[in-house]
Amino acid sequence: MVYILALAVLGLIRRLPLALCFVVGQAGGALMWLILPGYRRLARENLTIAFGRELSPSQIRRLVFKHFTTLGANVVSAIKIPALAHEAIDRIATIENLDLIRKNIAKGRPVLLAINHIGNWELYAQLVYTVPEARFGTVYQALHNKLVDDLVNGDRRRLGVLTFDRKEGFQGALALLREPGILGVLVDQHAGNSGVWTPFFGRLCSTSPLTATLAIRTNAAVLPVAIFTEGFTKWRVVVSEEVPWTAENPDQLTLDINKALEKQIRTSPADWFWVHNRWKTPNPNFLLENTKRGIFLPPDEPRPHPFRMVVRSPNWLGDAVMSVEAVRAFKLGRPDAHLAVLAPEKLAGFWQRVGDVDEVISFEPGESVFSIAKKLRGQFEIAVLLPNSLRSALEVWLAGIPRRVGYRGHSRHWLLNQIVREPEKKNRPPEHHADRYWRIAQRCGAAERPPRKTLWKPNPKECVIGICPGAEYGSAKRWPAYKFQTLVKEVNERLDCQWVILGTAADTSLAAEISRGIPNITDLTGKTSLGQLMELLSKLTGLVTNDTGTMHLADFIGTPLAALFGSTEPVLTGPRSPRSVVIRQKAECSPCFLRECPIDFRCMQDIPMEKVIEAVLAFRK
Repeated sequence: MVYILALAVLGLIRRLPLALCFVVGQAGGALMWLILPGYRRLARENLTIAFGRELSPSQIRRLVFKHFTTLGANVVSAIKIPALAHEAIDRIATIENLDLIRKNIAKGRPVLLAINHIGNWELYAQLVYTVPEARFGTVYQALHNKLVDDLVNGDRRRLGVLTFDRKEGFQGALALLREPGILGVLVDQHAGNSGVWTPFFGRLCSTSPLTATLAIRTNAAVLPVAIFTEGFTKWRVVVSEEVPWTAENPDQLTLDINKALEKQIRTSPADWFWVHNRWKTPNPNFLLENTKRGIFLPPDEPRPHPFRMVVRSPNWLGDAVMSVEAVRAFKLGRPDAHLAVLAPEKLAGFWQRVGDVDEVISFEPGESVFSIAKKLRGQFEIAVLLPNSLRSALEVWLAGIPRRVGYRGHSRHWLLNQIVREPEKKNRPPEHHADRYWRIAQRCGAAERPPRKTLWKPNPKECVIGICPGAEYGSAKRWPAYKFQTLVKEVNERLDCQWVILGTAADTSLAAEISRGIPNITDLTGKTSLGQLMELLSKLTGLVTNDTGTMHLADFIGTPLAALFGSTEPVLTGPRSPRSVVIRQKAECSPCFLRECPIDFRCMQDIPMEKVIEAVLAFRK
């Protein structure tokens, strides 16, 4: 049925005069502009990528409309072209620099024409008449409907153009070039997983290496060709100067072909096929570390336009710290990454000190999802959600961010369009929170975990040991205050050191109980900002702490830790630095994950004091 419809449309158009075809195409393009808002938006986004620094939004909108009318005129006219006599084609189309093809053929050197979707591209087939001393062919991708595919290529084949389906290999194309012959290869389409990622209009995109491969295999001259719409039923075919290349650097040739294409598009911006998603974001691996052919970005090449990603931070300090490895992977996963972190105001200071984060967008407690969405709207291509909440998904969905990535949980799957699937729970060992966050980055294409950074820089001549006796979650995570006091007294008998107590204002009473009667201890609870706390932790000799956000922060910095666990599970949330030691006394009821112990608190009471003392004394080794 599709073939019959295509045949009917083709037969009707070929009965019309070319002038009427052009007008009908312009009107059809205007109609498509009106009724296809998705393609209208795609064209506007693509033109903004290419010309957003040169043209105003209103100029781009006008160019989008002109593109639709020009595209419509060229598509309908292209259907008519094969029905015209060669003499009629000579009256509507001129060819410039044809001698560039002839000179190479005369020297016995094959010619690769880097062709594209600019203007009335069906005129490329007419080049078969221009150099009769060499055969002409083209590489194409077959349509799924074989009948329609034969219909489209039948006219080209009747002219004598050899057509080579890329799915069937390139032996025929190579044989043609070695005659020597002339081969046209499209160079302006998104190449998917098989392409080289290299700049086009200053932004990384997947580009086919086929032209470079064929050139090097056959020593062919690479000549860019474009067809420009010059006016009403008038076109100009322009053959450009050869793109130089060396066999040692084929990717440079691929990049230079992109640059030549940019120059051609600038000659007539409305002519190119802007409704094709040339800068398509790969799915799911939009991080490019694992791409088949890699990234080609020479050192002297200007930095590409940023690929803007926002990662929604967890709401708790400990969880945020455990997610750092995954967050850094998004920045390191592609050279054009601009990484923003959306975080509660209380965590902004932390994220500002994570070196690979370019921007921190903070929000206040109680701020509405609409207000947060407004901060994000129109700025990002990707949103990655680390919290598993419905609210975090609403924030980025309302912001209109095109790609929204995260776990399915909390009935939010309908707000996401890239869902990270979790492994089957059956017979699966417990998973650390950091590994769960890392899976998100890995499923987006991150290859290796980023190298750990150490911010710990203590004074070797001083011994300053920190204590963090609180735990915001609840009393079940707190080692008793009298135990901390005993620890300090015991260590003071064996080690010359100073002590500082860290925590929030809510921990002040605990600090007073611990420090009572001890002269070499300083109470800093409630007296440090997050930034000051990080600075202090980086200078400590070591830290004795419950399972708290401060524990995770010290672990991130690299401060030696003695981490005391009872009601929670270190396999899930424990520190992971090689300088960290977990001390626990396993009880039959732990981990219970309760805020308060309903029985005798044995998991924390029974932690051996000698083990803690031993760990503290090891800080100085």
